[in-house]
Amino acid sequence: MPTLAPSAPRPGSSATHGSPSDGSGPPGPRDPRPGGSGPGATGSRRSAFRPDIEGLRAFAVLSVLAFHASVPGLAGGFVGVDVFFVISGYLITGLLVREAVTTGRIRLGEFFARRARRLLPSAAVVLVAIAVAGAWLTVPLRRTDLENDVVAAALSVANWRFVQQQTDYLAAGQDESPLLHFWSLAVEEQFYLCWAPLLAVLAVLTARAARRGRALRPVAVAVTTVLTLGTFALSLHWTGDSVSLAYLGTPSRVWQFGVGALLALLPWHLLRGPRSLRLLCGWAGAAALMWCVLRYDASTPYPGYAALVPTLATAAVILAGTPGRRPDGPARYGVGRLLSLRAPRAVGRLSYTLYLWHWPVLVLAEARFGNLDWPARTALTLASVLPALATMHWVERPLRHSRTLSELPRRGLSLGVAAVVVPVVLALVVGTTTLQLLGPAAPVDAKGLPPGAADGPSLLTRTGAPLTGGPVMPSPVQARKSFPPDGACEVAPSVTSSPPCLFGAVDSPHRVVLLGDSHAGQWFSPLLSLAAKRGWALQELVKQGCPLPELSVVNPQLGRTYHECDTWRADSLARLRKGPKPELIVISSLNRYTDDQQLLLSGWEKTLKPLRALGAPIVYVEDTPVPGTDVPACVSGHLGDPKACAFDREKARWPDPLARKAAAGGLPGVRTVEVNSVLCPAAGATCPAVLERILLYRDDAHLTDVAAVVLAPRLERLLMGTGAPAADGWTRLLREDFNGPAGSRPAASRWLYDRGTCYPGCPAPQWGTGEIETMTDSTDNVRLDGKGALEIVPTLREGRWYSGRIESRRSDFAPPPGGVLRIEASIALPDVTGAAAGGYWPAFWTLGAGLRDGYTGWPAIGELDVMESVNGRDAVFGTMHCGTLDGGPCKEPMGLSSPRQKCSDCRGAFHSYAVEIDTAPGAEEVRWSLDGRVYHRVKASGMDAATWDRAVKQGQFLILNVAMGGALPSADGAEVGPATEPGHPMRVAEVSVSVREASGSRR
Repeated sequence: MPTLAPSAPRPGSSATHGSPSDGSGPPGPRDPRPGGSGPGATGSRRSAFRPDIEGLRAFAVLSVLAFHASVPGLAGGFVGVDVFFVISGYLITGLLVREAVTTGRIRLGEFFARRARRLLPSAAVVLVAIAVAGAWLTVPLRRTDLENDVVAAALSVANWRFVQQQTDYLAAGQDESPLLHFWSLAVEEQFYLCWAPLLAVLAVLTARAARRGRALRPVAVAVTTVLTLGTFALSLHWTGDSVSLAYLGTPSRVWQFGVGALLALLPWHLLRGPRSLRLLCGWAGAAALMWCVLRYDASTPYPGYAALVPTLATAAVILAGTPGRRPDGPARYGVGRLLSLRAPRAVGRLSYTLYLWHWPVLVLAEARFGNLDWPARTALTLASVLPALATMHWVERPLRHSRTLSELPRRGLSLGVAAVVVPVVLALVVGTTTLQLLGPAAPVDAKGLPPGAADGPSLLTRTGAPLTGGPVMPSPVQARKSFPPDGACEVAPSVTSSPPCLFGAVDSPHRVVLLGDSHAGQWFSPLLSLAAKRGWALQELVKQGCPLPELSVVNPQLGRTYHECDTWRADSLARLRKGPKPELIVISSLNRYTDDQQLLLSGWEKTLKPLRALGAPIVYVEDTPVPGTDVPACVSGHLGDPKACAFDREKARWPDPLARKAAAGGLPGVRTVEVNSVLCPAAGATCPAVLERILLYRDDAHLTDVAAVVLAPRLERLLMGTGAPAADGWTRLLREDFNGPAGSRPAASRWLYDRGTCYPGCPAPQWGTGEIETMTDSTDNVRLDGKGALEIVPTLREGRWYSGRIESRRSDFAPPPGGVLRIEASIALPDVTGAAAGGYWPAFWTLGAGLRDGYTGWPAIGELDVMESVNGRDAVFGTMHCGTLDGGPCKEPMGLSSPRQKCSDCRGAFHSYAVEIDTAPGAEEVRWSLDGRVYHRVKASGMDAATWDRAVKQGQFLILNVAMGGALPSADGAEVGPATEPGHPMRVAEVSVSVREASGSRR
């Protein structure tokens, strides 16, 4: 979930917004308003308009705008939200309390009518514009999301919608909403809806007091203090538990309104002190705000304790400008004088509509043109001044000052209701129409899916039905909901222990375990199918966004170090130790929790150590491609040409150090499989979003469950061929089908190239056999044919011969004690004979793992030539090398070779060549077979035990090559000459390695 994957709103991301809606709105310079008065003030002078607060709003909105424009150095501009909240609490509380003191009651109808006239029409204009523009600028699926955002914003619950989305790990990966900034407007509206009635109730309760002001204020101060302290404590708790809830949730922001309210309620104007102290208070607050803008960033835990600084700094600036007993204006050298200048006040008056417009302009522009850098974002932000000015002059001011609307509160309230209803109705119409165009939203019936191919380069089985054209499955709407049907078993970030989560034959003593993060969870359906076929139980231990390798990560939903992940991982491993031994453990995880590959590998090894101690086969499913973009949304806009949604291959597929090490045999007991060669074929620079009509991804990182179901036959074959016990007692360690596009390379996770004319350091020039070719990693010499086979092709360029030689990365193939190792390949020899085949030497063979330690020690380390043929003869043979270089039990350097086996159609036709190392007591032999018929044996009794053990029990790696010339073709009577024809490949359709344990060793 990862994953990396969408994240919760963070202070340093463009998903955090402040609101310039301070409750009273920006009054004109000649418009004294009670909301701007000093607390406790009497007379017209003390109810005078506060120009410094209007300028303070300018500072706040410019900070937010600079932050959203990604201006370098201003990463803390998100603190503007705190400034606005404190201002709102101060002005609204002052207005309401003064009315209560003066009249003995608070006229809620008139209060909400003023709020409606001031705020809702401008917001409605923006919402309608976005609903219409979104239908033109956004793709259909994104459009439905946007229309839902419009409804939430119009109803003033946008913050809770975004809390739900941002705290939901499984909803990650969707694009930012153009209405994300409405979260703070929703918080303020919810504050007004609760705060005004609360103060009205307090006013009624204290209405009979002789001096209402002295009775109301202490009660209001007490209530406000309790709410402020309580919600601040809640904010601290949520900051440590859920950053989305802490940042966007109304309760965790109430304390900031409360700080402003206390400024309005307490008699600060009666405090005596030197003017210099007020000056210092104001400038210190302004300096603290600037410090926050410059020093805070995405790493700052927010709101939490960090929010105290901008909140108290704003309070200090407001307090410094509070009129005292004497009717003095802004101090000559105070910060209020700076804030009261014409330019800041002009921006402050525009702050609300500018705030409303700037973010949709940025987001919709990027939806149309892609990601923009900060100069372009800044230019767009400046451009948003135009619609902001138009809205202020033609909507906000006329309606706010309309005598017709202000005469009766119900008229203002009616206007507010209309401003809510119109965008809601428009959004519902647009959204419903779009959903109808996108097709059905009901889940896809898995029984109606086309069958997936178990092997080969195709995703689907070739049944004659067209694999292209027609509607995609699932539809983009269905894809968003195409999750594994595992209920609550993919546990959320805050959970520290998985529920039992047993599926299939839950009472069976045999079980397969699925372990990892959400990238493991996407394989639930294939694993459930596998378990059902075998009568096993499936145990799922999966946690969202939790790396299975032991790494310390920050969870974006929680906004802090993911301690729950460490606890869950330890608990899951302990449960596996205590439970019944699994038949198979399947692990997978997002492989980009860190880009430090060594750290990632180290974390894997820490987790794998206790898993390997269980003694059960472990199969690692390589991480699937990560598109990094909302795939269903993109496809919804390109239903006729889903190729337009292909994504960059290099960015989508990161290096996988665990897969490399496991494939090389560096982790005994751990095998690796992959389906990426189908999901993202090697040919081309991109990976498809839709393959053979199957929409592969449900978001920006996870496969749809439909894709997983289609992949089930392939994954089952891979799992049962790499570590899971088969019905006949054989356990497949390796199966390579060489599937892939024509001209591509064999899987780098399983094969490596030998290049040149000898091993590093050249201990044996010309590969020790006198060959004349140079081995390369070019696809001219080693390539897939696109039909399920590998081709190794000798070529001749400018008089020099070139060919290919590949080795298995794994070098630990060895028989289990008392058991059998079987190595087999299906091979078609080069279809060339006579003089044209002079010097051809195709081979499939093994070498002891010890050779890779300095490339010395032959022949003692052992060599098994499973199949050799020379000079295009209609014959093949096998050989064992061991012991000493001259003579010895294997009669070196010739080795213990079989008689030539006649095979007239081995050239061009596939035949099965195998060697078995049998270490069962009394058997102890190596035997060669052609198409299942044993034709050669070498007994352990023919040599000393040490030579035997070193040659066949110490681990081996596989080699496939076509040599040209050398000692063996020469001894056969032919050499590379002018008549030798290049370009005839040895083709390999399959390579497999299996083991069978000693009789009675299995449970």
